[in-house]
Amino acid sequence: MEEEYPAELSTGDNFVAGPLPDDPEDVEQVDVAEVERRARQELLKVEAELNTRWPETKIEPSLGRIAALVNVLGEPQKSYPVIQVAGTNGKGSTARMIDALLTRMGLRTGRYTSPHLQIVTERIALDGVPIPASKYVEVYRDIRPYVEMVDSAGGPPMSKFEVLTGMAFAAFADAPVEVAVVEVGLGGTWDATNVADAQVAVVAPVGIDHVEFLGGDLAGIAREKAGIIKPGSVAVLAEQDPVAQRALLERAVEVDATVARAGSEFAVLRREVAVGGQLLTLQGLGGVYDEIFLPLHGAHQAANAALALAAVEAFFGAGKDRQLVVEAVREAFAEVQTPGRLERVRAAPVVLLDAAHNPLGARALASAINEEFAFRRLVAVVGVLGDKDSRGILEELEPVVSEIVVTRNSSPRAMPLDELNDLALSIFGEDRVVAEPSLDAAIETAVALAEESDEPGEPLSGGGVLVTGSVVTAGEARALFGKEPV
Repeated sequence: MEEEYPAELSTGDNFVAGPLPDDPEDVEQVDVAEVERRARQELLKVEAELNTRWPETKIEPSLGRIAALVNVLGEPQKSYPVIQVAGTNGKGSTARMIDALLTRMGLRTGRYTSPHLQIVTERIALDGVPIPASKYVEVYRDIRPYVEMVDSAGGPPMSKFEVLTGMAFAAFADAPVEVAVVEVGLGGTWDATNVADAQVAVVAPVGIDHVEFLGGDLAGIAREKAGIIKPGSVAVLAEQDPVAQRALLERAVEVDATVARAGSEFAVLRREVAVGGQLLTLQGLGGVYDEIFLPLHGAHQAANAALALAAVEAFFGAGKDRQLVVEAVREAFAEVQTPGRLERVRAAPVVLLDAAHNPLGARALASAINEEFAFRRLVAVVGVLGDKDSRGILEELEPVVSEIVVTRNSSPRAMPLDELNDLALSIFGEDRVVAEPSLDAAIETAVALAEESDEPGEPLSGGGVLVTGSVVTAGEARALFGKEPV
């Protein structure tokens, strides 16, 4: 949720209307794919109902409503240990890495992340796999009467994000899971996920984003995110701006939490670019883990890997000379998937998708492009939301991009095309900017530009396309390329 949200459910399927069979014997006689199509139709109805609530971009700083819901649900979030992940950038990737490590260690996991790229069921995963549409619908209908009880108590009704958070906690208790990996939506202290008392509190890099909610003061933002650090927990901190680090450490001291810091208790010792990713040597809390292949690009993902490893070590109580099984760690990292994060969706020309949506994310993206790819010509397709720092994003991308095709995604919050075009012209110059009204047309134009030769007889190889600027943009592009939700 810290990033942004698609305007509506995106599935890419044509659905068949009709209720789900009530009799188990009837279910056996219906094609499995047909059952899932019907379930997705029901999912659309649930999403339409949830979308009548406060959107996830509108918040009120209170845990009262979500606390009331989990109370009437029997406190499901207390039936399993929780690893909570906050921060401005890297939360989703770190959460997926933690999930992969825990799963490889033999635990049944639940993972709650936001926003989704393509379909809302991505947000609630069991054992690393998004729950089926039918399960999502079932969980919602199970808790809906309790949600209505909370709504009727007075004050603002529950927001969509609060309901989704209650659904995740309930689904994990029902599974049941042995550990839940929970990504903070926005901020920390007042985020709905913070009704859980995390055994391990992970804070990815903190920067300035969502100024309208969190303000523009880095120390204040860090204090808000530090609210996930609870008494007696272990705080695992990524490398931070000194101002943010101080705020996080002050909170840890206040609640007597144990602290593990990137660059001190754990670190990336060595990093080599490899085919399809990178080869790492990581210093963990319990020792050195070498020959770790990570199928992701960028120094920021290596840092996320070190953060995730330390979080899992802290969960298991690893410490000096007490390591996790190194081979299991290697296997877990080798299988990590982070859709929409420098994800290759086409080979010739290469098309990459990245959900960078703020200057800090765009800077990490540009650094990875510059270090790990050797494009003769790179054309960016950029669609952003109107409430984001669009100038900052474009300025970070400009040094690594040959041309830019500006467009807009389907979100009602998308920046108007003429405004984004004017901004791009001021940064890239008239000769490097093209505007297209739709994402599919923008990608088609970018592919054609990437395949152009600068000189007669010049080979066409080496061109690439980068689609970025928003989670919504990356998710919609992923669907255009026929990628299934992960």
